[in-house]
Amino acid sequence: MRLQRDWTTPLTMGAFGLVAVTGLLMFFHLDSGLNKTAHEWLSWVLVAGVAAHAAVNAAGLQRHLALAASFVPLGPAGDGPPFLGAMRALADAPVPVLAQVAGTTPEAMRDRLRAAGHAPASDADTARTLAGSDLGEQMRLLSRVLRPAGG
Repeated sequence: MRLQRDWTTPLTMGAFGLVAVTGLLMFFHLDSGLNKTAHEWLSWVLVAGVAAHAAVNAAGLQRHLALAASFVPLGPAGDGPPFLGAMRALADAPVPVLAQVAGTTPEAMRDRLRAAGHAPASDADTARTLAGSDLGEQMRLLSRVLRPAGG
């Protein structure tokens, strides 16, 4: 017998519907008679229907699995997005380096930091020491102080 969508899809959908109904009846303790037995045996019909449906639609299933696999990170865990290294470097840059990146003077950078609510105690302070360990807060501070004048 040749597997065809004409019957594998309705079999899968029908078995799922029946298993769902009997499962809900059992969950709410409304089952009676042969509900539990029907649920158990219809689960096998559902498994067979899903297997047949997957076999008929193997090409599409492979494309979906390949797409899902493309979201699996291949690098070491916790590396994050590619720009994160640059953000961390900026967050650890002292005030004079931030000033140089922004194309301004260290005095003007200290003023920008104060205006952003983070007054540096010395030129050794960084966005990390001023904003704390939260990367999001560090990024918000850097965004405010590295913005071009008038921007």
